[in-house]
Amino acid sequence: MSEVSFEQLLNEEGSLNQIRTGAVVKGTVIGVKENEISLNIGYKADGIVTKNEYTNDSSADLTELVHVGDEMEVKVLKVNDGEGQVALSYKRLAQDRSSKELEEAFENKTVLTAKVTQVLNGGLSVMVDGIRVFIPASLVSDGYERDLNKYADQEIEFVIIEFNPKRRRIIGDRKQILVERKAAAQKALMERIEEGMIVTGKVKNLTDFGAFIDLGGADGLLHISEMSWGRIESPKKLFKVGDEVEAFIKEIKGDKIALSLKFPDKNPWVNAEENYAAGNVVSGKVARMTDFGAFVELEPGVDALLHVSQISRDHVEKPSDVLSIGQEIQARVVDFNPEERKISLSMKALEQDDASAEEDTEE
Repeated sequence: MSEVSFEQLLNEEGSLNQIRTGAVVKGTVIGVKENEISLNIGYKADGIVTKNEYTNDSSADLTELVHVGDEMEVKVLKVNDGEGQVALSYKRLAQDRSSKELEEAFENKTVLTAKVTQVLNGGLSVMVDGIRVFIPASLVSDGYERDLNKYADQEIEFVIIEFNPKRRRIIGDRKQILVERKAAAQKALMERIEEGMIVTGKVKNLTDFGAFIDLGGADGLLHISEMSWGRIESPKKLFKVGDEVEAFIKEIKGDKIALSLKFPDKNPWVNAEENYAAGNVVSGKVARMTDFGAFVELEPGVDALLHVSQISRDHVEKPSDVLSIGQEIQARVVDFNPEERKISLSMKALEQDDASAEEDTEE
């Protein structure tokens, strides 16, 4: 028998005392099989890590993940697994450390990032180093989410708002982050913009009365009456969600932003007095009709009245008897009122001109 020094006996005793259930030990890989890892942990018996205690992936091949000579830190499950070896776990040690990190993240309100592993009826499940965190549907977004499936396999940010590992209850909140960031972006936007400023945004939503434009921090309302100098039947005929729009800020009232596309330099009435002076012959399209006359669009934003009595030299009972919506007509301007922005037309005047020209020819 070889002599053993007192120092060696003390070291061996120290090692034996460290190998106890729940202890964390370091070891060197001395053998790897598809479903099992053997470790030298400096004890009288080797340690064993089964595949179930290494990973949650049942299809994993340990020979591809671990190699002889690798060093590992593991947790002792049993000092004797029944076969004279020490049962160890790599996975549970990682989970213990992850749990500690999650607890610290909960206390410090740290923003975490993880992939969505499961979409449930009531929310999303994400895994943080092997630990499941549940994010309720009401805390997934700052708005109502009809379908959570779009988050499947996506990386998302969240904070821990409840941490109770004993009950296996760890709750995450993504909404809080979005609300805070949106508030910060809105504040920055409101400090930067002013009335009259030209801004660019994307159409976020369309309604019958207008379009909501995302300005990057807040939405601006582009009312249907501010979409054109002309008449717009429906915002949906002019825009679609995602369109980029350049508009100017007409009014800022509190946190509400009113937008407009009726740029002053494009106002058709700027040159109307010259273009539609009394006596000018103009062309236009019948836009709408009443019993007393037809309104003719000379250009977007400029309408003129063609009174029923001025449609023809012949008697006309009502405009719809001889005209139709969308019909192109020619008429003479008989009155222009710039203050009230009113223009009166006469087709009858052109007929009289033609009749006079024929009489002159016959003479």
